[in-house]
Amino acid sequence: MSGYAMEPATPTEISTRALPPSDQWSPAPVLPVPVCRFENFLGAERADTLLSYAIAREADFYAGTVLDPLTGQASHKGRNSLVLPVTSPVFSAHLADCLPLVQEVLGHRATLTQSVTLLTAHGEGGHYGVHTDASRVRDVGTALSAVYYLHRTPRGFGGGQLRVYDLLLHDGGVRPADSYRTVEPDHDTIVFFPAGAFHEVVPSTCPSGRFADHRFTLTTWISGTEPATPTNVTPSRIGQWMARAAEGTRPLAEVTPDHDGASPVPLPAPSPTTRLTLPTPR
Repeated sequence: MSGYAMEPATPTEISTRALPPSDQWSPAPVLPVPVCRFENFLGAERADTLLSYAIAREADFYAGTVLDPLTGQASHKGRNSLVLPVTSPVFSAHLADCLPLVQEVLGHRATLTQSVTLLTAHGEGGHYGVHTDASRVRDVGTALSAVYYLHRTPRGFGGGQLRVYDLLLHDGGVRPADSYRTVEPDHDTIVFFPAGAFHEVVPSTCPSGRFADHRFTLTTWISGTEPATPTNVTPSRIGQWMARAAEGTRPLAEVTPDHDGASPVPLPAPSPTTRLTLPTPR
């Protein structure tokens, strides 16, 4: 039998001594940024083959860059990672097949037609400070970012988690909050989130120093080829707020092409036989 009383309780008033009066509530709401994560995205055989390819291309990687929002100049400030621009029809097909479900989960309504992809490697001290992906896409409010993870088993590195920051609305503006969602860089998993979200890669360690023990990713930016209009996108309120904040991180000068040398490729149409959908509610 329960040790709690079964009779309805009489409400007890909390005195102003216990809870002093206040003339206003918090004016700074914190909004969680949506993410969508898949496990076993490519499958064991494809993932292992892709990892072997990344390790074999060690000599082709070079230092990744960031763009100064004011000057548009590329530098390595706030970032320590190696990159290699790549394209893959197989990976693009997997992206296209899952995008309808991803957009449903994220509440995303934009038309997405192309992607830009970098193969990245983070070793000892690898990191990427807090940033948005506004420099990678034309309309940051309608684009998505995706990070697909690869590594050896057992994992040869430590750290390297992705942090996706919540939004803080304050004094009519928007900025990253102190709170965040942490995503572990698990092999053969992928995470999607709005390209306007503030995020970072925390520092990694690689005790062996071997390239094969690095944290590898396929980092992709997915967007439309046409400017956003009311007819091809209905941005959510949180999407509008994120875009407004992210625009402050976009270089003022027009910058083309991609500062790490990646090029956009068209996304194929989702396959009608493999297209993922949400389960039907019962």
